[in-house]
Parts: sequence; structure tokens; C-alpha cells
Amino acid sequence: MNEPFVARNVALAMIALAFSMPSPTALAQAYVEESVCPDNAPVSFHRCALEAAESFEPPRTPDGRPDLNGTWVLPGGQTGGSYEDLEQHPRTRDNLGGPATVVDPPNNRVPIQSWAEARLADNTQRYFHHNAACMLAGVPNTMYHGGARQFLQTPDHLAMLTYNAHGYRVIPLDDRELPGEGVRLWNGASRGHWEGDTLVVETTNQNGLPWLDQLGRFYTEDIHVVERFTLVDVNTLHYEATIEDPNVYTRPFTIVLPYRRAADENYEIPELACYENNEALMSISRMSGFSVYPGITPAEARAAAEAAR
Repeated sequence: MNEPFVARNVALAMIALAFSMPSPTALAQAYVEESVCPDNAPVSFHRCALEAAESFEPPRTPDGRPDLNGTWVLPGGQTGGSYEDLEQHPRTRDNLGGPATVVDPPNNRVPIQSWAEARLADNTQRYFHHNAACMLAGVPNTMYHGGARQFLQTPDHLAMLTYNAHGYRVIPLDDRELPGEGVRLWNGASRGHWEGDTLVVETTNQNGLPWLDQLGRFYTEDIHVVERFTLVDVNTLHYEATIEDPNVYTRPFTIVLPYRRAADENYEIPELACYENNEALMSISRMSGFSVYPGITPAEARAAAEAAR
């Protein structure tokens, strides 16, 4: 056995662990547990929230819209949401475990094409997760990425401040034009509008480089995401995202998560000393044999699907 090689990799693993561990503040952030829909399991929460929203009269901003302002927490802290796996997964030495966040299809499974599913294991063996280099998580991943989120709402915009990699979003709430097809961004281009008391946000123009979860589920730049934000009581926000990319998935699918209001009204999101293309973290991954995920173009995805038939 090459002892220096083993020692080096053990050291790399320890350094990587130190970099990737979330702060105690992010893990321990308390939220208001009293809710009309107290179950944090997404599927159960979804059923309850749809019914509760029909009769709830939300607090409103001066312009008459539901007031989404405040700091929102995913139960589970930094490891909440579906960071590990969109589907139900058990607790193991490598996973903390969690329920399914997929509410449609009814089987709570991601409807991925067979050729794409076959690539997942290869993805995780060859490439490091985008967060290992502090790259942005894309949409919708940035919304279930763990940690708290602060919403700042005006009549014309909704700004979202997040803990991970400073992944803020500024979403126009008017009818301005989106960037052209040639503009591709980590978090894409988003535009919102109100449908009754639900804020609907459509996102296009993503670069297709992040994953949907640590299992390596991916998408192309053709991805189209529709998010819905609905208050079901003053301290509970129903978050829903429908993901569509026919290059990789057999049909659109929808995920849901409960957002809970932070218990501390004065809570401030701490700084995460992490910046895009963090060379120290990327070097650790490269020394361990991993490389940056290069993405897959829509044409390449369609060719792969055709070859698998």
C-alpha cells in the first residue's frame, strides 16, 4: 500500500470536511413551529397547504399583495430541503435521509429518462458537486439548498438573500422582457407575476451546469422552471416548483417544500466565506480525481436518448 498516497487522501478528506461543514448558526436556526400545516414531510404538507390556502386571508403590503417579507427557514437547517436526493432516501453513512419532495407524479419519483438515469453514478464518480467550488446552485436547487432565506418585497421586485455562496436572486414583478437566448446564467433569468394570492416565478436562460441534487440529477439549458409561493398562514409558506426539460425527463415534475418563518425576528443571515470558483476547494477535489461537471447540451442529450432506443 502506498502510505503517502493514503495519508494525502485522508488529509484531503479532512480539509474538505472542514470546508463543507455548515456553521452551527445555520444548523440551529429555530423557526415558528405553530402552523395550520405542521407536518414537514413535503407530500403531507402539500395536501394540507392547498386546502389551507383556499380560506386564508394573508397579511398584505401597502399595494395589496400578500406580504412575503421576512426570513424563512427550511426545517432541517443547512441540510434541509432536498439537497441530497429529491426522492425519499434512507439515513446511511453517506446520507442524512429524508422524505420525498416530489408531489407529482403521484409515485413521488423523478421521471428521468433511462439513459440519463444511467449517467447518475458516473456523474458522482467523475465530477464534484458545484457547491464544492462555491458555484451557484441554479433554480430550483438554490431554493432547497438548506440555510435561511430573507425575502425583501417591493411592488416591482422580490429579492431573495441566501446563505449558500451568496446566491441572491432579484426577481422583477413586471412585464419586462427577458434576456435573449444567447444569455446563459447559473441562476437563469426570472420574472414573476401574481395569480390571485400566489406569486408565480418563471425561470429560463440557465446554463445547465448545476445538479438538482447530490445524486447527480442534471438538466440542459432548455430547462424551464415555474415556482409558486403561497402563504398558508402568517408563519408558513408553501413553496412549489415545476421542472420541465424534455431533453432529460419524460414529463414535467413538481416538488414542494414547507418554508417556516424564523423564530428570531432579528435574525441576520451570516456570511459564508465562499466565492465562485474557489480554487482551494477545487484543488482538493481535483487532487482526489474529480473535475468540474461540463454539462450536456440539448443536442447531446437528444442524441443520447436516440442512441439508447
